[in-house]
Amino acid sequence: MRKERKRANINFRFNILTVLTYLVGIVLIAQLFNLQIIHGAEYREQSNTRLSRESTIEAARGTILDRTGAELVSSDAEFSLEMYKTKVDTATLNQDILNMIGVLEKYGVSYVDSFPISINPYQFTISGDTLTKWKEDNNFDENITAEEAFNKFKQKYEITNDDIEQVRKIISIRYELATNGYSSTKAVTIAENIPREAVAEFSESSEKFSGTNIVVKPVRKYTSGTLASHILGYAAQISSEEYETKKSTYSQNDIIGKSGIEYVFEEYLKGKNGVKQIDMDVEGTITGEYTAEEAIAGSDIVLTIDANLQKVAETSLENNINKIASGGFGERFDAKAGACVVMDVNTGEVLAMASYPNYNPADFVGGISNEAWNSYINNEAKPLLNKAIQNSYSPGSTFKMITAIAGLESGVIDTTTKINDVGVYRKYSDYQPKCWYYSDYGRGHGWLDVSGAIEKSCNYFFYETSDRMGIDTLSKFAKYFGLGGKTGIELPSETSGQLASRETKQKLHTDDPTWHPGDTLQAAIGQGDNSFSPLQMARYISMLTNGGKKIDVSIVKTIRNADGTEVSKDEINKFVNQKLGLEEDTTEDLQIQQQNLNAVLEGMKSVAMDEGGTAYVRFKDFNISVGGKTGSAEAGKDANGNDIVHAWFVGFAPFENPEIAIVVMVENGGHGNYTAEVVRDIMAEYFGMNTQNVEEDMTAMPYVEIMS
Repeated sequence: MRKERKRANINFRFNILTVLTYLVGIVLIAQLFNLQIIHGAEYREQSNTRLSRESTIEAARGTILDRTGAELVSSDAEFSLEMYKTKVDTATLNQDILNMIGVLEKYGVSYVDSFPISINPYQFTISGDTLTKWKEDNNFDENITAEEAFNKFKQKYEITNDDIEQVRKIISIRYELATNGYSSTKAVTIAENIPREAVAEFSESSEKFSGTNIVVKPVRKYTSGTLASHILGYAAQISSEEYETKKSTYSQNDIIGKSGIEYVFEEYLKGKNGVKQIDMDVEGTITGEYTAEEAIAGSDIVLTIDANLQKVAETSLENNINKIASGGFGERFDAKAGACVVMDVNTGEVLAMASYPNYNPADFVGGISNEAWNSYINNEAKPLLNKAIQNSYSPGSTFKMITAIAGLESGVIDTTTKINDVGVYRKYSDYQPKCWYYSDYGRGHGWLDVSGAIEKSCNYFFYETSDRMGIDTLSKFAKYFGLGGKTGIELPSETSGQLASRETKQKLHTDDPTWHPGDTLQAAIGQGDNSFSPLQMARYISMLTNGGKKIDVSIVKTIRNADGTEVSKDEINKFVNQKLGLEEDTTEDLQIQQQNLNAVLEGMKSVAMDEGGTAYVRFKDFNISVGGKTGSAEAGKDANGNDIVHAWFVGFAPFENPEIAIVVMVENGGHGNYTAEVVRDIMAEYFGMNTQNVEEDMTAMPYVEIMS
């Protein structure tokens, strides 16, 4: 009995399931019949009158800021107008083009116009370098007149308007659309840099402008003009060569970093584009739009420089070069260019870096003009070159502290050792160099210890010291202080410089690769094959003042992502090393004795603060105690046979507890003490002194010529 009831229940459930399946099938068939037969034509009509396409939402490029948060480079929103092909009739299209041009002209916006026929009330003219080919491309007879060609285009585009100027406007846009092959998925840009008022008018009456779309495009804005141009670099439209290697992540109209920070951190600054879905009806009126994928703004790069200090450095350097060139120090030199670096001696952070002459990165936004480009590349002072890191120069006497430290640490001299400068170093018969003091005054400095030798910049003392220890010891200590090697700064095209050594001579002087004692004497005073960038020199002076500790040079403080997170310093270093091909520092870690450093620093203090020091005239009565060293490095002769002498000053302050090191170099600046004015101005700004009063005091001082 139970089995029969169970079997009956199963059969009942099966029958119910069968009935339900049957009913569902009937419903589906009915719905399908309704869609395809009853309302099929209606739905097909709706489908045919709807257009949907994707538009790129360009990500805002990351901002570049100084250490205080001041914006140096940002991105502004620029609006462009583009057109897509729609299914409107020709008469409507022509009228909508006139409507569009009316709005653009109302707000003074220029639009594309490459149509080669121009008009006025009395004459039609055809212009263009490829006129014959243009006629052939349009199947025109070779002898066709401009007016006849114009009327053929009017007929081709079915323009019924009789106003000749309006006809010309319609043809110009229709011609541009046809030339660039626009379609329902490929737009043609009609106008750029449209004001917001015009954007509002296009958006509010989109039915009058079939197929038009407003595109928001970030545009690079260099907010401080030429300030820090060599650090920031510039971004411009991607080249065809760059696009070929980056087409997976870039479009042909994208901008890309070309130099400076813009180049090195392109991957962080770029951001990620988004996607906007746009729905249009058949007449080209936008019926709806929504964001399919959000754009992600590029990361912000925070630099170590201070914009105010940077401004002072650039202004003072320019003024100093002009003063030297005009004979403002009593003697005229053909100075046209120079560089300056300000560094935190404990962290290696670059607080300011100037290269003169500079350039305006804004010139490259949207494509640089031929006039601007030629003015840059034809300028013999090379304004596009960052002379602080991309050029190297003989350091002259500013190298002598290396010779002093190497002699002290190797034990060939100590802090009490005195050497008698008799004027001419006569140890070798084939090379007998003179001290500069002998050349000027006919006698030597007499007995000097290492501090006194630095104060007086005595060549003879350093000839003897270097001869005692030899070139291998000298070059070892120079390498430790970073000379002859890249600093690893986060900027492209840094020079390694050149350090005088046996290896360098063998590589450069194949006619005489043997190292001679005279080569050591020249190297000891910063001549010979020695050649370093101002940035390398700033690191070297920083290490002298921080106890001889190595430092990592940097101009990037941090990177802030769009989501608020920060990139770790390790990640930044790894990224930069890989992009710039930098190698890890493997030089021996030398433990420099503080007493030896103190002896050298005391000599540098005397240079700036003691009467008779080679830069005393620049720092007399200065409110901060300063250490420094002048240098005048011979660099050959100019086209007229005159000596070229690069002028250096390296300094640090405060002497008791050093915070900053400053290096200034002026190409063909004559004497190192001239450039000390730049260091004084920068220190006055850094330490909050009254720069104007200091400048007035210094201007009132009598000129005293002191050679280095």
